[in-house]
Amino acid sequence: MKTALSFLLLALCSPPAFAEDLKVYAAAAFKSPLAEIAAQYETATGNKVRVVLDTAGATEQKFRDDPQAVLLITTLPVINDAEKTGKLKDGTTYRLGDSLAGIAYPPGAAKPDISTPEKLKAALLSAKRIAFSDPARGATVGIHFMKVIESLGAKDGVETMRLVLEEKFDIGVTQVSEILQASPEAVAGPFPKDFELATTYALWHRDNISPAAKAFAALLTSPASRKKLEANGIRPAR
Repeated sequence: MKTALSFLLLALCSPPAFAEDLKVYAAAAFKSPLAEIAAQYETATGNKVRVVLDTAGATEQKFRDDPQAVLLITTLPVINDAEKTGKLKDGTTYRLGDSLAGIAYPPGAAKPDISTPEKLKAALLSAKRIAFSDPARGATVGIHFMKVIESLGAKDGVETMRLVLEEKFDIGVTQVSEILQASPEAVAGPFPKDFELATTYALWHRDNISPAAKAFAALLTSPASRKKLEANGIRPAR
C-alpha cells in the first residue's frame, strides 16, 4: 500500500533525464526524519540527496561557504539574522516546526524528577559527566544550557563536566527531538517551565534553485512530511 508521502512524491517529481545531486545542510535535530524523506525522494526521482548535519550556527556558516549547497535547515532566528545582515539573500523561508530542549539519561537508567528548577539543579550536580553541544559553535541548546546553570547557581559545578570523546556520561542536554530519534527510552523530559526552550526551525533556499531542489523543498514542507517530523519530536508549525 502506498503511503501519503509516496503519492505526494509521484505528484511532485518525475524522473529527470539526468540525475541531480542535492546538498542539504541541516541542524542535527532533523537527522532521522530528513534521512527517511530524502531516501523516499531519491527512490522516486533518481536524484541524490547529501545531508550534512551540524549545530544550528555552524550549519548556516557551512551552507554559505559551500557553492554546491541548495537547502538549509536551521533555526529561524539564525536565518532571520543572516537575512538582516545580508549573509542570506534572494531566498525563501518556510517554517517547519518547534523542538523543546530536554534532558537525556542512558536507556534503562533511573531518571530523576527534573520538573522544578531545584530538582533540576540537584540532578545536574549529582552527575559526574554531562554532555552538551558546544555553545562556541552556535549550538542552540548548549547556549541555553549555559544560561540555565548560571541562573541555577550551578555553573562552577557543571561547566567542567563536558563530554570527553568516547567516554560515558550521566546526563545529556540537547533537543528532545534528537533524544527521541536516538532512543525514546533515554528521554528524561524537557526543562522545567521556568527554563523551557522551544526552538523554531525553518527551511531556507535561494529563489533560483533547480526544479529538482524545489521539488524536494516542497516535499519537506508537505503535510505528509510534517507528520513524519512530528513523530520525531518536531512540533508542527502554527
